[in-house]
Amino acid sequence: MNMDSQTVLFAFGLTLFAGLATGLGSALAFFTRQTNTRFLSIALGFSAGVMLYVSFVEIMVKARDALQGDWGLVGGAWLTAAAFFAGILFIALIDKLVPSYENPHELHSVEEMELKLEHLPKNEAHDFAKLRRTGVFTALAIGIHNFPEGLATFASALTDPKLGVAIAVAIAIHNIPEGIAVSVPMYFATGSRTKAFRYSFLSGLAEPVGAVVGYVLLMPFFSPTVFGVLFAGVAGIMVFISLDELLPAAREYGEPHMAIYGLVAGMAVMAVSLLLFL
Repeated sequence: MNMDSQTVLFAFGLTLFAGLATGLGSALAFFTRQTNTRFLSIALGFSAGVMLYVSFVEIMVKARDALQGDWGLVGGAWLTAAAFFAGILFIALIDKLVPSYENPHELHSVEEMELKLEHLPKNEAHDFAKLRRTGVFTALAIGIHNFPEGLATFASALTDPKLGVAIAVAIAIHNIPEGIAVSVPMYFATGSRTKAFRYSFLSGLAEPVGAVVGYVLLMPFFSPTVFGVLFAGVAGIMVFISLDELLPAAREYGEPHMAIYGLVAGMAVMAVSLLLFL
């Protein structure tokens, strides 16, 4: 595995790109007054298709090959499966620990920013302090959620730059509605579209921070076993994100068939991309 500085910088660059795509969603909330549900439904489905296909067809295979080299055929297969479900458990616990309204993966729309404070849910509109706490929780929540995504993008790009590009694009697409979801409560917390845009844009920096922390902690001990466990865990994280967040959000935007068409298109594009680089 090529671990030169150029590869590391490229991996960081992709992670930064994926994280700052949150700013695109923030910009949509800032500059528009209507959510393009058809586009987001297709885009979210496409992102899920890319993540699901690459997780099962490419990432799990690479993880198992690495682990079987150290642990044997049977031991490596068991460890791959264990790491995969550990990744799912990790991201599921994060989702469980973040309150629902502050959870950036809970769906919001641009139109909500046109609401007056009195039209907010009652438990969110008691007073200014409550709204401020909501904004703070939102900023923390997006950081927590983006952390493992940044690690996933970085690890993939570090191992296989072409694979890293595909995953970075998929996570970037997924971050667009996330940016909207962060901007809405931040807007109600601050009363300013500009501040909502700024804070939600900066929250995307949690992804490259996840990459930095992962690099600092794991690189000194990097081995085929560490790589295999990390990669299988990354696959679990991406499968959970796809099934728990992307597809339900795509359908909730009101375009269920578009979501599935996007899913199939994402799988097809990922399949062709992998075949072209054989």
